Amino acid sequence: MAVTEKSILNRLYFVAGCMFVFAFLVVYKLIDIQFVQGEKYRDLAEQRTIKNVIIPANRGNVYASDGSLLATSIPKYDIRIDAITPSNKTFEKYLKPLCDSLSIYSGKSSNYYQKEIRKARANKNRYYLIARNINYTDYTRLRNFPLLNLGAFKGGLIVEQTTKREHPMGGIAQRSIGYERFDEDGNVTRAGIDGAFGVKYLRGKDGHRWKQKIGQGQWKPIADYNEVEPKDGYDIFTTLDVNIQDIAHHALLKQLEYYEAEHGCVIVMEVKTGEIKAISNLGKTEKGFYYEKLNYAVGESHEPGSTFKLMALAAALEDKVIDTSDVIDTGGGVKRFYGRNIFDSHRGGYGKISVARALEVSSNIAFATIIDDNYSKNPQQFINRIKSWHLNEPLGIAIIGEGKPDIPQPGDKKWSKNALPSMAYGYNLSLTPLQTLTFYNAIANNGEMVKPRFLREVREFDKTIEAFDKKVIEQKICSDETIKKLQAILKHIVERGTGKSLYSPTFSMSGKTGTAQTEYWMADWADNKRYISSFAGYFPADNPKYSCIVVIHKPSTKKGYYGADVSGPVFKAIAQKIFTDTPLTDEVESLDFKNSVVNKDFETFYNVSQTHKTIMPDVTGMPTMDALALLENMGLKVKIEGVGIVKKQSVEKGIKVKRNQTVFLEI
Repeated sequence: MAVTEKSILNRLYFVAGCMFVFAFLVVYKLIDIQFVQGEKYRDLAEQRTIKNVIIPANRGNVYASDGSLLATSIPKYDIRIDAITPSNKTFEKYLKPLCDSLSIYSGKSSNYYQKEIRKARANKNRYYLIARNINYTDYTRLRNFPLLNLGAFKGGLIVEQTTKREHPMGGIAQRSIGYERFDEDGNVTRAGIDGAFGVKYLRGKDGHRWKQKIGQGQWKPIADYNEVEPKDGYDIFTTLDVNIQDIAHHALLKQLEYYEAEHGCVIVMEVKTGEIKAISNLGKTEKGFYYEKLNYAVGESHEPGSTFKLMALAAALEDKVIDTSDVIDTGGGVKRFYGRNIFDSHRGGYGKISVARALEVSSNIAFATIIDDNYSKNPQQFINRIKSWHLNEPLGIAIIGEGKPDIPQPGDKKWSKNALPSMAYGYNLSLTPLQTLTFYNAIANNGEMVKPRFLREVREFDKTIEAFDKKVIEQKICSDETIKKLQAILKHIVERGTGKSLYSPTFSMSGKTGTAQTEYWMADWADNKRYISSFAGYFPADNPKYSCIVVIHKPSTKKGYYGADVSGPVFKAIAQKIFTDTPLTDEVESLDFKNSVVNKDFETFYNVSQTHKTIMPDVTGMPTMDALALLENMGLKVKIEGVGIVKKQSVEKGIKVKRNQTVFLEI
């Protein structure tokens, strides 16, 4: 019996000892967690339940040179409610007034909202959606509804803001203006001006706010204010002219559709300043529609064909190896160079013609002969002259993705005896359309080569942050004598050369046609010939205001492929329309004056928006985006026809309007 009692006591002591050790370990662990590792676990818990969320800053606006809006970030709001935050007394007091207000706003019954919000409270829903993707006017209206006007802590109001990038001109120049695109990892990248100047000017500075996890992967703001307010980006004023842009876009589109071409581009540049007034890049979809697919004008480097003959002649004239009056024997239209035949497009050839006439009729044989005869013993001399004009270098513009020129020289893999005569008429080298235009613009500008420019200034409201002036690449690319000879020939090309079909007695143009074979190395080329048609020049011929290049890839050969037929008419249509609609005098354009006009527009916009709520305002004369924002904030549906400034409105000013009523604007 004693042994049994002793055994039982031992067992009790053992169990008690184990419990004591266990209790000691528990206390030790609690102390360790609380005081030794406490900070670590508190941080971990906070990371899982609370996080600091970035609030993206609004990107700055992108404007045309006259203040017309090209791209803007429009704020959109989601309104939610934490259904369990309000006390029972507060909830019951304000639920029906809230639902009555929501009924008036949306058209759904008050009973519907009472049922849904009560259900959300019963289900402990702390993230119930009331309205999604609404504009600022509706946001200010909703947050003043009963219960919601008590804020986050008493009323359970949750507000989340996002921004949407809008392009008032639609698809016109969208690639050059820039837009959001997403890579395979979901990261946002931006093309064009928006991408080039986004980080430095447009992006702004993001803000922060704290959010708390409320279950099911949902996070709600802890307070109705931001920890750090976002700072909006600066506004950019570009050099683009909306009227010239519209002209260029539609002239190119019409020709692409007629010739069923693969893609094309057009650039219009102001001669003296290098300001880009219009740039359009259109590519064809599988369904045959055209849109701003890629920035071909800036990024696509290709063999220029006959437009390069101007550079070849400029080099020969400047090196004084020939003169425009020298005679070249082109024979019967075929001539062999180093085992390879070179052809002229004119059947039977041109025979003996002057150097000037050779450029007018665009003789391949003449230019291959001129360059080979005078540079074959020292080809580097010709290459060095081309390099002196920086044609072997990118222009260094800010827009991402500028194509690289390719000017081969002796010692390169692609160099051969045929390289030099081929380069003379635009093969065996590559340039982008913008690089080609920059040289033609220098001829129009009496030898001064200016850098193409897309920006005028960066502003914050009415304050200029940075202004951009003309940049000169070369003060003088060649002598006045050479310039005058080239200018005369370019004018004659339109009057009596390959561009004579474009001649008009009412206004003068100068330029050079270009027709280049492309993909000629492909096995099927003989059965399916492909060409690049181009025209580069300037207008008016005697006092140039604008230079322009048009390049169209792979037009239907059944309808035509020569530069004069395919690209030339686009050039003429642009020049003619600008000549008709835009004064070409040397007017002085003051930025201060333009800024005052823009500020006046904004002031008018603000005053009108504050005065008119249900009465139709007069929006004629306003920029499209201002009118659009004003009318949509009044709850109206707006349909637009045209680009630029509002010319006519379907509902006259002073007429009472209803929410969701449609208004047509003629631009």
